[in-house]
Amino acid sequence: MDQSYIRNFCIIAHIDHGKSTLADRLLEMTGTIDRRQMQEQFLDQMELERERGITIKAKAVRMNYCSSDGEEYQLNLIDTPGHVDFTYEVSRSLSACEGAILVVDAAQGVQAQTLANVYIALEHDLVIIPVVNKIDLPNAEPERVAEEMEHTLGFAHEEIIFASAKEGWGVGEVMEVVVGRVPPPRGEPHRPLRALIFDSNYDPYKGVIAYIRVFDGEVSKGKQLKLVSSGRSLEALEIGVFRPNLTPIGKLGTGEVGYVATGVKNITECQVGDTITLEEAGAVEPLAGYRPAKPMVFAGLYPLESNDYLLLRDALDKLRLNDASLSYEPETSSALGFGFRCGFLGSLHMEIVQERLEREYRIGVLGTSPSVAYHVVTADGRELIVKNPTDMPAESEIREIMEPWIDVSIITPQGYIGSVMELVRGRRGEYKRMDYIQGMAGEERVVLQYELPLREAIIDFYDELKSRTQGYASMDYAVSRYRQAHLVKLDILVNNQPVDALSLIVPAEDARRQGRGLVERLRGLIPRQLFDVPIQAAVGNRVIARETIRALRKDVLAKCYGGDVTRKRKLLEKQAEGKKRMKRVGSVEIPPEAFLAVLRKG
Repeated sequence: MDQSYIRNFCIIAHIDHGKSTLADRLLEMTGTIDRRQMQEQFLDQMELERERGITIKAKAVRMNYCSSDGEEYQLNLIDTPGHVDFTYEVSRSLSACEGAILVVDAAQGVQAQTLANVYIALEHDLVIIPVVNKIDLPNAEPERVAEEMEHTLGFAHEEIIFASAKEGWGVGEVMEVVVGRVPPPRGEPHRPLRALIFDSNYDPYKGVIAYIRVFDGEVSKGKQLKLVSSGRSLEALEIGVFRPNLTPIGKLGTGEVGYVATGVKNITECQVGDTITLEEAGAVEPLAGYRPAKPMVFAGLYPLESNDYLLLRDALDKLRLNDASLSYEPETSSALGFGFRCGFLGSLHMEIVQERLEREYRIGVLGTSPSVAYHVVTADGRELIVKNPTDMPAESEIREIMEPWIDVSIITPQGYIGSVMELVRGRRGEYKRMDYIQGMAGEERVVLQYELPLREAIIDFYDELKSRTQGYASMDYAVSRYRQAHLVKLDILVNNQPVDALSLIVPAEDARRQGRGLVERLRGLIPRQLFDVPIQAAVGNRVIARETIRALRKDVLAKCYGGDVTRKRKLLEKQAEGKKRMKRVGSVEIPPEAFLAVLRKG
């Protein structure tokens, strides 16, 4: 198709503002999906996405649309996630587009992730089409929200579209504005092929399937291709587009979005962000690609069954292809055996990966407490990056520890300012500024800017924020810098043996409180043995908290109905000797629930 009739755009919004519902209406309006096959959140095909009502993976689809002027256009839509943990998915999608539909809920207004997504779209120099969605809700205030968008984001009132994706109101106007305002893709059809891999998947028969946007030239079936960065040769076994299922076609031209089945079986050889070109007379200069995602949260993943270790490794390999922000490396724990230290973008990302491993690959996994990457300078001047608490040097060998801090933006109704400030202050947050969002009616909202240690935000911070504000607050964050901190390694000893999977890195002033809370929870989770089991929290060689699980008591005197007391004493002494011997050689099996105890704030 002629480039001037191609439009590449995506939908961006805060979580649960109606992106997927709007995508459903666009699919219906263009006839891409038959009404009999239509279901809510059609593009969210993952079971986990449908259960949680959120988009986890970006989805692409091609639609044909006949505009009011009688011209037929090819529309390539990419639906994006809305949660802060999946911002990387949004940035990848925007790199393949020229325009973005910004959806804002008419009842909730501008939220933290709304602002973040707008800034990302502006960085990519995209045309932004503002849409106030859900105007059919009883508590909708479309005019107030439109005024918020004018004051906060700088849109003109006449360019804002009022719509209800659920009812289909305003969807036709959205389509006309996309055709009219989003520019056609730039690129030279006669130049050597350059196509950007913006996502990928693995098929056991077709190998790696690369999702591509063609910027220059064209790609057709059977051509010999090459990856610019790695030099790896591959063949275009199949070329196709998303309707939204994979539909083979002959070729993809300049500006088009589709896929190429490469036949590559080694999934590490076809990376997201690489450039595909022709093997003969191909392009030399790669496309800009993406900044590699930086995992900020690290946790150990171990198979519940030790025999599943190789299956877990293969599953992580395949997930890594579909999720470029996931990283992992092998590690060993004395308590849990062989596993992997994995890097995630956030706590929700970690939770999603664990659930996908269990559902899609049928592998039971146990996750350790999440940690962050600390920069440690040792006494002899060496600089270490510590992702695992067990790798932390002894306190006497450390000169300084630097921990990551984040810039946090929290948008909340004015009435909850005190609760939010109390929460952030209790997590070592530092106040920066507060701005009011103007509106026509109703309660004003504020944007609170804080600096906060990342480790304080990865465990139940978001849940507690929602709880304290009755669900009205939203947040967005970005890593700002590393700052010096007084941190210590908190070890947990069970039966005088350190359990490495329960170790934590905590602020020195908070170590005693967290240690006491943890040993108290573990006392209720570890089953009783035939001998006393001490549970201790220690910093270095200093024990700061202790609880004891009392031994199960067997009444050895039950068979004595009288007689000399020396007989009873002999039985009790024999029992005591047996308990001592058992305590020396016995081992305590720690249930999975105990490892989950460290995921809760003490």
